Amino acid sequence: MLLLPLALLATVPHAQSARNRVGLVDVQAAVKALPASKAYLDLSARVDADLEGKRQKIDALAARAAATASAADRKALLDAQQAYNSAQTGYQGRLTTAFQPVSVKLNAAVAKVARANGYSVVMDRQVAAQTRLIVYANSTADLTAAVIKALK
Repeated sequence: MLLLPLALLATVPHAQSARNRVGLVDVQAAVKALPASKAYLDLSARVDADLEGKRQKIDALAARAAATASAADRKALLDAQQAYNSAQTGYQGRLTTAFQPVSVKLNAAVAKVARANGYSVVMDRQVAAQTRLIVYANSTADLTAAVIKALK
C-alpha cells in the first residue's frame, strides 16, 4: 500500500518530458494576416456592430423598465432580449460558415509550424489566457509569427 503513491510519483517526470512541447498562437492576429479572411472579418465586424446596438437598446429598455415598472416597458425589454438572442443565433451560423475556409488554412499552417518546431500541442493564446489555462509561458512558445509567415 505504501508503494502505490511512490509509483505514481515516479511517473510524473515522464509526463513533463521535453518531447511534449506546448505552443501558443494568437489566432486573431493570424486570421487578420490571412488575405482570404477579409470576408469573414467584414462579416464579424458587421455582426459585432449590430449586436452592440441591440445590447445598448436592451440596456436602455432595462433602465426604463426598472424606473417605470410598467408592463409595456417590461414587454419591450423582453422582446428586445428575444430579438438579440435570435440575431445572435442566426449570426453564429453565418460566422461559422464564413470561418470554415479560413480555419482550414489556419489549422494547416499551425500544424505545419508545430510539426517543424517539435510542438505536440498548440493553443489559442487568448483562450488560454481568458480561461487561465496557462499560468506561465516562455516567449519561445509563441508561434504566431511563424504561423503568419506560413500563411503568406
